[in-house]
Amino acid sequence: MIALVSALGAVAVVTGLLVFTADSMARATFLLLGSFVAVAVVLIGFGLGYLGTVVILMMTIEMMIMVVFMVMLMMNPAGLMPMTMVHNRRGSWAIALVVFGLLTAGVWLVPFPVRAGAATGGVTSGPAAGPDATVALGDALMGGQMLTMMTLGLALLATIVGTVAVAVSRREGRAERRGIS
Repeated sequence: MIALVSALGAVAVVTGLLVFTADSMARATFLLLGSFVAVAVVLIGFGLGYLGTVVILMMTIEMMIMVVFMVMLMMNPAGLMPMTMVHNRRGSWAIALVVFGLLTAGVWLVPFPVRAGAATGGVTSGPAAGPDATVALGDALMGGQMLTMMTLGLALLATIVGTVAVAVSRREGRAERRGIS
């Protein structure tokens, strides 16, 4: 399990870095998708199946929409022509290194909470350990709104599918009027 998580973490970091070295928008989009999917599989490996699945679904749909709009709207056909993906290279490196340093310092310097019973070697799960923080957070965020959020998700999916269908049919209509098959 540790080897799989480490390998997927490495895949996520490498593909995330390659996003900034890719020479086209389409390649950068698919590299970013690979990074997000690797992170999502790590989440699933940690027992966060719902969150991992949501990340995979959201990122896959988002990246596909991005590619569709690149193909439709960019002068660069399908975003495959070489281009520079980074502007102000020195400034971006400086910002990235400062943020990385702050996040690393936070990992090592912030005292993380310990669940009840863990410090004394006692039971760390079950009723004696207290409520699960993840379940409590999910209940606090969603509570009685789960049906609303599920309905909203279906409405958003229908909107995405409808938008792509309209865009494709308009593009095909323009091609037919021009005599292009």
